[in-house]
Amino acid sequence: MYPRITADLGKLRYNARFIADACHAAGIHYAAVTKGVCASPPIVEALEDIADSFADSRLLNLMSMRTRKPKLMLRIGDPAQAEQLIAAADLSLQSELVTLQALARAAQAMQRPHKVVLMVDLGDLREGLMYTDRSAILAAARLIKESSPLELHGLGTNLTCFGGILPDEENLGRLTDIARWLRRELDLPIPLVSGGNSSSIGLMLRGGMPRGINHLRIGEAALLNNNTAIGEPFDFLHQDVFTLSAVLGEVQQKPSQPFGNTGPNAFGEYVSFPDLGPMRRGILLLGRQDADIEGLRPRDPRVKVLGASSDHLLVDLTAAPEYAVGDALHFSVSYGCLLKAYTSPYVSKAYTPA
Repeated sequence: MYPRITADLGKLRYNARFIADACHAAGIHYAAVTKGVCASPPIVEALEDIADSFADSRLLNLMSMRTRKPKLMLRIGDPAQAEQLIAAADLSLQSELVTLQALARAAQAMQRPHKVVLMVDLGDLREGLMYTDRSAILAAARLIKESSPLELHGLGTNLTCFGGILPDEENLGRLTDIARWLRRELDLPIPLVSGGNSSSIGLMLRGGMPRGINHLRIGEAALLNNNTAIGEPFDFLHQDVFTLSAVLGEVQQKPSQPFGNTGPNAFGEYVSFPDLGPMRRGILLLGRQDADIEGLRPRDPRVKVLGASSDHLLVDLTAAPEYAVGDALHFSVSYGCLLKAYTSPYVSKAYTPA
């Protein structure tokens, strides 16, 4: 059924295995991030024997996930959902005292141990205590230490996701310095130091990862072969794990430029189009409600994406005259497009066996 997103599980396993082997060679734990595919059960199953743990940012995904591996909650917690978080995850990334207190109460009431990775902001300005505020870091760490059955299991950071700050030896070195300092101050092992996400892989492969970083949270690199530090693929991984397909519902010869009085489109945007003369225009039964249109790349280079409304994707088929109503077109996807397609109930999911 179309529209459809198809995952090649064999290519996914190849990517994940390569990343896991590289991580293990560097002494790094590989947490497979599944939020981009809504923790799809066939994908979790395909990674079960490769990943060291699984990580997701949504409670619903973690609650439904079936795995023997530890489960990490990526998104910082909502105090009102402390009980659900404790029930769903073995460990979580946290940064706020009020949330830590709520987690401690929930863990105590449920008699369920929970490991905390205290987040430190190294400059990307997303979540975490500022690395310069050691008194705040120490206060949060002490609260965790004194809040049985919570455990201060590690320190972590996030880079590139908001401010675009790249991981390097200097900023990740600050994280390892803080970890060593906290171990001395609190007399705790704090075994895990999480050095970020897919954007840290290049640094690791170059041998530049600071000594003491032993954990990475990796999703996009395995799913889409994207080196997020530079926005380009790795040469040695598959880039076509996922294919988004949709059917043509109309193919007509029409002008290339709309005509008449203009105003905003359905999304409040004022758009303009060049006059390219008559055009063979196709309409695919796929829209913005289903996918991030800017993240679609036609597999047939002769097809050009023109734009989209909620339910229709318009394409230029002038250079591909053989396509007709009922034919399916296939696209590579960006991370945002993959995420939206897996989230949409209107896009069917299919899997090519490993």
